[in-house]
Amino acid sequence: MISPGQQNSLPMQVRQARPCPPTERKPLIRFSFYWEEHLVPPWAYDRGSANQITGGWVQACGYWRLPMDEVIEVQTCSRCRSAALVHQAYSGQHLCGRHLFSSIRKRTSRELRLQLALPKKATREDNSPFVILVAISGGKDSAVLLSMMVEILGRRRDVELVAGCVDEGIDGYRRPSMEYARELAESLGVRFETLSYEEMGYGRMDHIVQVMPGIGDRHAEANGLMPCSFCGVFRRQSLNALAEKLDADVMALGHNLDDMAQSVLMNLQKGEIERSVRLAPHTKEPIEGIVPRIVPLRWVPEQEIHAYAIHAGLPIHHGECPHSLGAMRQQSRAVVAKLESQTPGARHGLLHSLDQIRELHRGANPNSKQEVNQCSECGEITSREICQSCTMRKWLAEAP
Repeated sequence: MISPGQQNSLPMQVRQARPCPPTERKPLIRFSFYWEEHLVPPWAYDRGSANQITGGWVQACGYWRLPMDEVIEVQTCSRCRSAALVHQAYSGQHLCGRHLFSSIRKRTSRELRLQLALPKKATREDNSPFVILVAISGGKDSAVLLSMMVEILGRRRDVELVAGCVDEGIDGYRRPSMEYARELAESLGVRFETLSYEEMGYGRMDHIVQVMPGIGDRHAEANGLMPCSFCGVFRRQSLNALAEKLDADVMALGHNLDDMAQSVLMNLQKGEIERSVRLAPHTKEPIEGIVPRIVPLRWVPEQEIHAYAIHAGLPIHHGECPHSLGAMRQQSRAVVAKLESQTPGARHGLLHSLDQIRELHRGANPNSKQEVNQCSECGEITSREICQSCTMRKWLAEAP
């Protein structure tokens, strides 16, 4: 909540305003706003509160008294006369909730057509439906992804959408977020399935974090690894296992434009062109041994996804993983946010660069396939003899 004395120090642009019930002195104005991640908020707020939007952008509400002769300028939607909900700095447009939905739906539908060539009748030879596993977590991105998939494909009887959630075993974080995920799936009439790290034989992530220092002391390769290094490997394997369990044909991930730009930047920082080329979507060049991934939200910025999720009233969890502090992606997130603030459209440019690199790579290696090895211990795909999952599992087994 913002105090009346802070109104002159707010580094924000008013997005919506409506008069509140009159008082004996001066009318109250209700407002909503956001600031970008690189800006320092002028007041304290509670992490994980109802007014927090994580991932680089925050929306909140407050009240202050205005003199009767003062006015707040409210931007209107560029396509109608309604109050704008977001401003697309890269396009110059202001969008209300209705036209934000239309914009996100249009981009999502276009990517689905490009990434997933579904025939008019997509049923399998045994007349069972084509199965799309939609990976959800309870957060904003996967919530919007699932709602858009249902909006676009939900009426097709030849396609079955299944919502899948991985339980990493993180106290105070995963359980509440899974409840939001379950609530969303049930409200949309989508089957909900889960798989836990414990079922996969990894143990709870909270325990893994506790034994990581000892693992680093015993194994030079593990020294300096962050919790996200373990969790990322185990989560990918868990999603693969869940897709296999459900006999899914395709897996849909909720990566947004910011996620994609951050991944491109991280890979370029390390000179890992091959890793960049292997980023989803995989439907045109599938990787043998895993279910192809699609990323329908890859051109939608994170703040637009969050604004729409709140506008649509989707059940979403606002908390951040307690083990994510210090991860390389957090650093790349700040860099991408600063680039975007200085040059609107920078995120789009990074992703366009990836697509062009992919085309150049394909032209230079016309006969190459994304070939992988099979792990000698578990049989899963890997780029080496023993996969990273089995290596980490061995480290954990040796931990006291």
